[in-house]
This record gives sequence, C-alpha cells and structure tokens, in this order.
Amino acid sequence: MTAQTKPESQSTSSAGEDQDQRLVTYVSQVMDIDQLTWGKAQDEFLVLFKGRLTQPSRRAYDRLDENLRPLEITTIFKKHRRDHVVILKKGIIQPKERNSWVNVVLFLITFLSILFAGMLTTYTGPAVLDLSVIWSHVQPKLGESLGFAVSLLAILTAHEFGHYFTARKHDTRVTLPYFIPFPLSPFGTMGAFISLQEPPKNKRVLLDIGIAGPLAGLVVAVPVLLYGLSLSPVQQLPQPLPEITQFEGNSLLYLFLKYVVHGRLLPEPASFNGIPPLIYWIRYFFTGLPLPSGGVDVLLHPVAWAGWAGLLVTSLNLLPAGQLDGGHLVYGLFGEKAKEFWPYILVILVVLGFAWSGWWLWAFLILIFGRVQAEPLDQITELDPRRRALAVFGLVVFVLVFTPVPLYIVG
Repeated sequence: MTAQTKPESQSTSSAGEDQDQRLVTYVSQVMDIDQLTWGKAQDEFLVLFKGRLTQPSRRAYDRLDENLRPLEITTIFKKHRRDHVVILKKGIIQPKERNSWVNVVLFLITFLSILFAGMLTTYTGPAVLDLSVIWSHVQPKLGESLGFAVSLLAILTAHEFGHYFTARKHDTRVTLPYFIPFPLSPFGTMGAFISLQEPPKNKRVLLDIGIAGPLAGLVVAVPVLLYGLSLSPVQQLPQPLPEITQFEGNSLLYLFLKYVVHGRLLPEPASFNGIPPLIYWIRYFFTGLPLPSGGVDVLLHPVAWAGWAGLLVTSLNLLPAGQLDGGHLVYGLFGEKAKEFWPYILVILVVLGFAWSGWWLWAFLILIFGRVQAEPLDQITELDPRRRALAVFGLVVFVLVFTPVPLYIVG
C-alpha cells in the first residue's frame, strides 16, 4: 500500500490521530487498500482510498456508512478504471424541515388555474367583457371543466407521489410535490416537481425513484384517456379547415388507444392521394402534415384532453437526459457514459423543432442542464437484473408515449 502523509494542519491532536486510524481501520475491513491520500485544506475530501472492495459493494457501503455516519462523515463510492475508490467527506447532509403549507397553497392555486384553463377550453361564447354573459356560457359546461381539472391534477399528483413514496420507502429524504400554476397555458399548469434533499444511496434507489413517477402517472392517465375517448365523438373535418384549429399530436400509445375505443386510426384523411398508408402515417407522425382536412377525427372531450396531456407529461419527463426521469434511467443502465448521450438528444430535438418549435426550448434546457446527472453516493453498485429490465421497460414506455409534434395549430 502506498500512502500520503497527512498534512500537519490535520494532525494536531492524539484524538484526531485516533480517529484517523479508525477511518483506515473501517475502510480496510471492506477493502484491500492500494493507495491512501489525505486531503489538504483546499480539497473537498477528508481522505481517499484506492483499491478493491473485498465484499459486494452494496454491503460494503452499508457497513461503512453505519460506522462513519455517527462521526458525521459521508461515504462515497466511485470507480476509476479498474480500481474502486472510497472517498470520505467531512459532514453529512442534514435536510431542513419545510413547511407543508407552501405545497398545499400551490396545489390549491394550481387546481384553480387548471380549472380556468378547462373553462377556456370548453368556452364557446362571444368574446366580451360582460361577466354575466361569460358566466351564462361557462356554467352549462362547468362539469366538463371540472372533469378536466380533476383528471389532470390526479395524473400529476399520482406522478409526483410515485416519486415521493418510493423515495421514502428507500429512506431518502424528499420534499412534498410543488405544483406550478400557469393559467395562460393550454393546461393551466407547468407541471409539478419534488426535490431530493439528499443524494440517493445507489443506482438502484435512483432508478426506483426515477421510474416510479412516470409509471404511477401512466396508471392514472391511461384509464382517464380511455374514459375520455369514450365520451369523445368522431366527426368529419371541414374542408378547408377553419383558422385557429388545433390538432393534438400522436404518440404510438395514443394512436393505439384511439383505435381501441373507436376502431380506426385517427385522424383519418379523406384520401391518401396515392401515398402508401404506412408512408402517410410515418410522415404525419413526425411532421403533423398533411393536415387531414375533409377527413374524420375525434373531437376530444375535456377528460380525454387531460388524459392526452398526461401522456405528454410522461414523455417529457422520460427524455433520456440530465436530471429528468429518463436521465435517471439511462444513468442507471450506463453510469457515467450516460453523459455522452445528451448531444445526440440535443440534435434530435433541434431537428424536431422545425416541426414543433417548442422542442427548441427543450433543446436549450438540455444544453444548459443536460450534462448534470443526479449521482448517488454509491456509484459502484450496479442495477440488479430486475431493475435493469425495469429501466429498459421505462425506455420502451418513452418510445410509446413520445409525441414528435405535440400541437399543430392552423392559422
């Protein structure tokens, strides 16, 4: 074993030397140490060990953490080529207690914001400032607006509490969901988020937390969408299309669910104009063109609109980059190599932006934040076969719910 002498400034007392020896002893119980480096004043670590673990990394981490946490020392496991690296840092994260009233208030405001968006969606009255006239047109469809708000909020809540309860199951401190009201958007919200108050223990925990949200949201979104589609009539589209006509985008899952309920692929064009149907659908799927004027399409009930939004939220969260849920999946599967994917995701989004400009905003966000991963404390422990299959399943779900052109507006 090679060792670096501890800096004089860190060797000032027999008590300190005794603790230093305990640190080496604890690590040597789980590792054959080849190299030991004491941190200097400017270093972020207290001591760094290189070598090979002598027992499974998950068990070794738990044993070290149990011994060192009472000393207020954080343990980090990493890999460096063929070596295992154990880094000890002074201090442990002490999550702050947060007042839940902020979460409750944001939830209520977001509900009202989504309800307002639902009213705008169902409103068919004149554009006037007379509140009595507006209310006379809003009131008959208030039930539909309420159905939209309850459905969409249920999907978002299921998604966020999927993360929350899974994190708590793994003893990872996490905040309650913060809902984001945005009444001027088509959905009345910009979604919701939770914040991890401490790093997850290992890749397995990170994967469980990351995938729990999309799957929980999808469990609610699919029945909501099926029910909403059953309330949505299929009707012929005028030709030419009137201005301010909005077409929702298609994912593979959405196309399938429309087929399950209505028995046809929608929107169905009046004519394929000699184009093979498969080529037509591939082009329409990725570009939203040509518009199916004169054909037939489903006129979405507000509940179906909420279900469709739930699929969109799931797909956006599963983008395989950065600290998005999809980023956690690819990090669990590929570790540090996952950071190499973000340029390809960036290029794909920029290209898709020519069909829907909203992707350029996402490309910008991934350019800024896409290289940052939520790294666990134990970066050596790999996914077990069940979780590896679960991560692959999560990526399959992403392919099924991804909508290349979320919205196309005529006019």
